[in-house]
Amino acid sequence: MRRDNQSSVSEFLLLGLPIQPEQQGMYYALFLGMYLTTVLGNLLILLLIRLDSRLHTPMYFFLSHLALTDISFSSVTAPKMLMNMLTQTQSISYAGCISQSYFFLSFGGLDSFLLTSMAYDRYVAICHPLHYTAMMSQNLCLQLVIVSWVLSSTNSLVHTLLLARLSFLKENTLHHFFCDLSTLLKLSSSDTSINELVIFIIGSMVIAVPFICILVSYGHIGATILRRPTIKGIYKALSTCGSHLSVVSLYYGTIIGLYYLPSSNNADDLDVIVSVLYVLVTPMLNPFIYSLRNQDMKGALRNILSRGTFSV
Repeated sequence: MRRDNQSSVSEFLLLGLPIQPEQQGMYYALFLGMYLTTVLGNLLILLLIRLDSRLHTPMYFFLSHLALTDISFSSVTAPKMLMNMLTQTQSISYAGCISQSYFFLSFGGLDSFLLTSMAYDRYVAICHPLHYTAMMSQNLCLQLVIVSWVLSSTNSLVHTLLLARLSFLKENTLHHFFCDLSTLLKLSSSDTSINELVIFIIGSMVIAVPFICILVSYGHIGATILRRPTIKGIYKALSTCGSHLSVVSLYYGTIIGLYYLPSSNNADDLDVIVSVLYVLVTPMLNPFIYSLRNQDMKGALRNILSRGTFSV
């Protein structure tokens, strides 16, 4: 799709985070540590699931894809932000900006669909335990992941094609540390009404519909527990659903704070700060949530460490 670009910009300037120059070094070290923790923590989850046969179940199959998605999601924006902070440069090419926007939307949407698949898995495990193996077959799990990838890629492709047709003639300065779609639309000199309509329609499908499905799943789980309220049943539900609920709360909490709460006078700076939570903090905390709150993951980690000790 060709954009009207006779005098359109060839690059954008990313103003980055609202940080004082003398604090750049401290925040660079902080964000570098957070990014490395995200990558290494999620790689550890992938390694544990791969090496421990007890974790070869539908829930951990989805978790492995979530861990891979979190690594990719943070890697879309964090390395460029860190490079800009280190070199004191702010520019990103037009093609680089469009590509960054595409992958950011793609992996962000994939997170939403994977969390929904995990909620369905927990619903089947608690509400239909006798039919769990039959209902959550290997083929169904693979199909859910493939559909998640296809839907998220299609969503980001639609937004990217519509973005590529816009012109940016007057201004090329983004009040952000990455090429955020809504920030780019504010900068465009073209009519963005179609883009905004598509964001509203598809955004409801990618964010709102999965969120409602998660709420419905946990509504059924709660109803099932309340019909037979025992200490053992409640503990089992909390042990199997607690980690997932924590991740869902972090993920959708930051999205609601970023895109759905009313803007204030300092909206640009606030959006950037909340985006850091969305891009860096949430993916970084996921490994801690699943390792500290999950007995299976802690057991797998102990087994791997004991194997290493005995081999030495």
